Amino acid sequence: MRWTRRKEIGRWPAEVPKPSIPTRADTVPAGPDWIHEVKQDGYRLLVRRSGDAVQVFTRGGYDWTSRYPAIVQAALRLPATHFVMDGEGVVEGEGGIGDFKLLHSRKHDRRCQLIAFDLLLLGALDLKAMPLQMRKDLLAELLEGSTGGVVYADHMEGGDGAAMFEFACRMGLEGIVSKRRDKPYTSGACNHWIKVKNPDAPWKARLAESIEPVLPT
Repeated sequence: MRWTRRKEIGRWPAEVPKPSIPTRADTVPAGPDWIHEVKQDGYRLLVRRSGDAVQVFTRGGYDWTSRYPAIVQAALRLPATHFVMDGEGVVEGEGGIGDFKLLHSRKHDRRCQLIAFDLLLLGALDLKAMPLQMRKDLLAELLEGSTGGVVYADHMEGGDGAAMFEFACRMGLEGIVSKRRDKPYTSGACNHWIKVKNPDAPWKARLAESIEPVLPT
């Protein structure tokens, strides 16, 4: 399969914050101020609900609502009626691990679910200035009991980051993203979200197969 470079020329939707883009690094940051999440192998998505209307946007601003009905239906089941959440759209393959080839094929769109890792707006509240830990606590509360379509991205804390990265590599996962728990949400390039990628993950094979690869988020 020929992989093409991601296009990011969509018209950015009103009332949806632009996503935070992690900084690439080779080592996992340590210390009590950091939390660590698995890096999913999928598409970065932002989900907005306003009443009975749900929209799903890519990190480039494209509206992909019609592609992912499971995400839309799950968002409509949540108790809050107005929110914007950030996460990764994945299709699970063997062993419950996100499989980018299945996702990219468009044959499994109805199975795509959102692994939600941040909550940016809730009701009339703009949460972006809040510390990450508070936003994640609110997100966990919102997603309590949600088992399909939209699920909460769990994390490890502090000194567990290096061990988590080793586990992610053994499992063939994409890597991890480490985030400062005390920082606000920053749109665009972000130096307090640190991405460390598994050098043997599938993204490396995609790079080798294509002149114009699509690099995962």
